[in-house]
Amino acid sequence: MSTPSPAASKTRQVVAAVVGNALEWYDFIVYGFLASFIARQFFPGEDEYTSLLMALATFGVGFFMRPVGGVLLGIYSDRKGRKAAMLVIIQLMTLAIAMIVFAPTYAAIGLGAPLLIVVARMLQGFATGGEYASATAYLVESAPADKKGLYGSWQLVGQCLAVFSGAAMVAAVTHAFSPQTLDLWGWRIPFVMGLLIGPVGLWIRKYMQEPQVYLDARKQVRGHDPSLMQVVRAYRRSILVSMALGCGGTVSFYVVLVNMPTFAHTNLGLPLNQVLLVQMLAVALMTLVIPLAGALSDRVGRRPVLMAFTLAFFIMVYPLYVWVAVAPSIERLLVMQALLCTAIGGFFGPGPTALAEQFPIEVRSTGVAVAYNITAMLFGGFAPLIVTWLSRVMATPVAPSFYVLLTSIVSLLGIYYMYDAVRDDKPDPVTLEGES
Repeated sequence: MSTPSPAASKTRQVVAAVVGNALEWYDFIVYGFLASFIARQFFPGEDEYTSLLMALATFGVGFFMRPVGGVLLGIYSDRKGRKAAMLVIIQLMTLAIAMIVFAPTYAAIGLGAPLLIVVARMLQGFATGGEYASATAYLVESAPADKKGLYGSWQLVGQCLAVFSGAAMVAAVTHAFSPQTLDLWGWRIPFVMGLLIGPVGLWIRKYMQEPQVYLDARKQVRGHDPSLMQVVRAYRRSILVSMALGCGGTVSFYVVLVNMPTFAHTNLGLPLNQVLLVQMLAVALMTLVIPLAGALSDRVGRRPVLMAFTLAFFIMVYPLYVWVAVAPSIERLLVMQALLCTAIGGFFGPGPTALAEQFPIEVRSTGVAVAYNITAMLFGGFAPLIVTWLSRVMATPVAPSFYVLLTSIVSLLGIYYMYDAVRDDKPDPVTLEGES
């Protein structure tokens, strides 16, 4: 058998990480898209609004487990390997999605039904918490020195593929079945398709290879692995900067992408199947922008690209929400989503690589996991709940823009203070407390 060329080998490594990541995030996204149906089956309340809030709160519950999973799986990834961690993660995600697929409804078993959904969401959160850090480290460490931004961008391409696939599947079932059938059992079909996460994901990741730079770094620290507290103390500035950096992107992902179908259908009164088609088109555009922005950051630096697209998003988001709210239509929603998703894609391109470069290889998964998952828990996990509540309390459909505006300001501060591996001098090595 012929030996694959280095270029072909790297391509397969990237494909393995991206496809596995897309399969995992598919399940995570579908829950957000189907929140209104899940609410009626598992979280009966006094009215539809209360049920939806309970379902969205359960969406956020999984984020409490993300820092736990991120830390434990991040440490495992730094010590045992990126591949080993990513194989464990995909098995955990498969178990979680199976619990949702086969969960009896509230009408069948009472309080046990929402409890099963909560446990499944917590398990999903635990697994997903480790995925971002491990997959990002794997992609960046597999990349040639002058293409790290491009390679890292495929991490978010995987998430976009998940959004696209989830929207396509939900659009298909909402078109094929009546609302009554969807309520009874049709909502389960997208989750059933997600069970492919197990055999497909495991098979793909089985043939991944550890990045050579990771193996070289392990030789330098073998027997001297730092504890979590050593990493947090030594890299506290990097963690804080990374949290700020990721804040806006995390919130925009959940508000503009995950929650938009529910928001546009419930608050703006637009047909769900048409809204999902808009999402698919906008996400397809964003998927094209992401690798272009990642590649651009390899030439001009991470900071200029991140700053430009974050400022563009900040300037556009409120006027676009107002424009759509005063005269809701599918055409206006399409323009809004296309513009916002272009800006988000420009941020997402260099974003993963920028986060990874804030930490050295030997503690990269741990550092990224701590920063990214705390940010996701504090700002992203409850974003759908927060914007739904804001819209109700403020009695205005433009309320979601206020939340993303605030978090965009935080991201701009993080971008200003971050380390740019392309433009800045390499920082001095950090000595971990307790090292001899």
